[in-house]
Amino acid sequence: MLFSLARPALFLLDPERAHRLTIAGLRSAPALPKPRFGPLATEVAGIRFPNPVGMAAGFDKDGEVPDAVLGLGFGFTEVGSITPRPQAGNPKPRLFRLVEDRAVINRMGFNNGGAQAAAERLEARKDRGGVLGINIGANKDSEDRIADYAEMTRIMAPLATYLAVNISSPNTPGLRALQDEGALIALLDAVFDARGSEGPPVFLKVAPDLEPADVDAISRIAIDKGLGALIVSNTTIDRPALKSSHAGETGGLSGAPLKPKALERLRDFRKATGGAMPLVGVGGISNAEDAWERIRAGASLVQLYSAMVYEGPGLAAKIVAGLERLMKRDGFSTIAEAVGSE
Repeated sequence: MLFSLARPALFLLDPERAHRLTIAGLRSAPALPKPRFGPLATEVAGIRFPNPVGMAAGFDKDGEVPDAVLGLGFGFTEVGSITPRPQAGNPKPRLFRLVEDRAVINRMGFNNGGAQAAAERLEARKDRGGVLGINIGANKDSEDRIADYAEMTRIMAPLATYLAVNISSPNTPGLRALQDEGALIALLDAVFDARGSEGPPVFLKVAPDLEPADVDAISRIAIDKGLGALIVSNTTIDRPALKSSHAGETGGLSGAPLKPKALERLRDFRKATGGAMPLVGVGGISNAEDAWERIRAGASLVQLYSAMVYEGPGLAAKIVAGLERLMKRDGFSTIAEAVGSE
């Protein structure tokens, strides 16, 4: 109710300013309890999740409000992407609401305050619990991006429930080339060496704009290297039929128009991995039915972000309640039973 009243005023603001106000509001809000372990509790990569609904990376880039996000009902939250050194990102404007399409285009470019500042914040909240993913990236001007990921792994592994290696943003030139087979093997070897044998599980975030051969190669490598999960997927550089005047902006498209492609790519990875690799479904999820469809298609967990722009901060709790109803309706006693059951 409050969000529906506030939304017109928020939408008069530049999207990036509105986002900063949202973060500031969460930072100053009283702490809410984290979600309980109930009927939707599930285990992925050795991690117990209170529910399978997570906040995707990009919302809390600098790890400023992870506990406030968990208090909104999310079973887990993923902060970042964080890079070794602070960077301003791409020139503004770089974030666009496509209201008619219920979508967002961004070309942020890994804007963040760097690893040291984020690590200090995350160290200070380390004992508060909750499932915290840390999404790591490389600096745009880095001469050795694999070394950047290794450095980020060393810094963030002690603070993370899981690490998410992001090589799929379209807004850092050349970054997606790390999805190529040889580069990916070298990258993951460096990350695992930096993490050591006792570190948290490593998830890999991939793009939706992949060819079948890429899906097969990434799946094979993910299984061989013992990844904890694949996050499918990031934003797309494709432009389906869009109504908004911002449709021609460069950057990654997220929100409702991404849903068909993200779902298709999830099914591709489910088939390529034969169910041997946990998958996190992301892209165009805006209600419980979307989340349930992704779970039935093979996702052990789901994430969202862009839909909150249009639905508000109560969305996670609504989806969690809806998933409980859908799970009972379809005769499943756990989320794990439903994964890949379509």
